[in-house]
Amino acid sequence: MVITYTVSRLTVHIVWSTKYRYSVLKGDVQVRCRSLLVQICEAEDIVVEKGVVSKDHV
Repeated sequence: MVITYTVSRLTVHIVWSTKYRYSVLKGDVQVRCRSLLVQICEAEDIVVEKGVVSKDHV
């Protein structure tokens, strides 16, 4: 009988950008977008190592 174990570490780089790269992620929208992403990641047990919300992409 052969028993094998596999351990994997998945690292993903995701970039979300606005249509036509419009600069709409500013001020309150930028803060709200970041807080929503943090909430979603916490709910799904996702660890964000580095996260940046720029004016035209996340």
